Amino acid sequence: MNLSTLKYAPGSRKKRKRVGRGNASGHGGTSCRGHKGARSRSGFKSKPGYEGGQTPMQRRLPKRGFFNRFRVEYQVVNLKDLAKIKRIKKIDPQVLYEKGLIKKKKVPVKVLGIGDLDRQIEISAHAFSKSAQEKIEAAQGRISVL
Repeated sequence: MNLSTLKYAPGSRKKRKRVGRGNASGHGGTSCRGHKGARSRSGFKSKPGYEGGQTPMQRRLPKRGFFNRFRVEYQVVNLKDLAKIKRIKKIDPQVLYEKGLIKKKKVPVKVLGIGDLDRQIEISAHAFSKSAQEKIEAAQGRISVL
C-alpha cells in the first residue's frame, strides 16, 4: 500500500448539488425550491420569530409583570469585606476594583452593613445602607456619596 493507491470509501463522496442549471441537472425548473412563495425567490431572509403566518410565540403568550427601566443595579460590598482591606484609609470604587471586591468599574457601588469595622476609614460609594452608615460613623469613619 502506498499513497497513490488510497481511495475514498465507496459512497462517501457526494457531488455538490448545483441548482438553477435547468432540467438536465436533475433538479428541474424550480431548482428544488417548490412553486411560488417567499422561499422560492432569491433574496429571501426569514425574520426572527416568523412562523410562516402562524401567530408567533411572542404574540401568543400573555404579557406578565412590570419592567422598571429606571431601576439602578448596584454592586454590593459589605463592611466585613472592607475590614479585610488593611493599610488603606481612603477607599473608593477604584480601590475596591483593584482589590477584586467589585467586578465592573462603571456599575455603581452600594455598601451594606453586614460585618463590623474595627478601624477608622474614609469611604466613598454611590449608596450606603442605614446600618452601614451607622457602623462606619460609630468607628469614627467618614462617608461620602458619589
